[in-house]
Amino acid sequence: MKRLEEALLDRLPKEEIRPLLETFLALAHDREFWNHTLDGLAGLGAKGAVRVYTLQRPVAELAVVADTFHTKPLIRILQSADRYHVLGLNQHGIGLFEGNRDALDEIEPAQGVPRTMTEALGDELTEPHQTVASCGGVGGGQSPMHHGHGGKASEVETDAERFSRAVDRAVLEHHSRPSGLPLILAALPEHHNRFHKVSHNPFLILESIDIHPDALSSID
Repeated sequence: MKRLEEALLDRLPKEEIRPLLETFLALAHDREFWNHTLDGLAGLGAKGAVRVYTLQRPVAELAVVADTFHTKPLIRILQSADRYHVLGLNQHGIGLFEGNRDALDEIEPAQGVPRTMTEALGDELTEPHQTVASCGGVGGGQSPMHHGHGGKASEVETDAERFSRAVDRAVLEHHSRPSGLPLILAALPEHHNRFHKVSHNPFLILESIDIHPDALSSID
């Protein structure tokens, strides 16, 4: 930040510099952000626009002030051929991960991607799913768990299929299509056929991982 400020002082009056640095200064003291970041970080800032990207690989420390964004290191990482997404799926929720040859890290699903069956279906849940208790979800967090009781197995299966469709549409729209990365399904075997049957995601590969998605968060 000090190097950025000094470089900006060579170009702009002091009163114009503070607005350009405010977001980055706030980020420097954001404990929640630093507790959930990855091995690398890239920040691009201009008047009225700031973008921050967490990266799975370390990058050289560099501060550049110029008329255009210095994006070459970022582009090299984003164009790496070994990147992929993993969708962890169980009957109650999802987790989303990004991996490469070096690491597999959980990422925050985009706004619009349902995290749980309740979030995806809401009031449209059929009766057997209406009793809700809290339990550990994908990635170890707390998420709703739905207990079917006295209900019909066909209704539970219908909800699971509708949940799979909603997740498939949202992941395609918000993650697969924008990134172009291959998507791997990680789920217990009983969920594989259902998800592949309803999926319209051309980035979803045929081979799936037979693993409970909670286990993905512990992979180094």
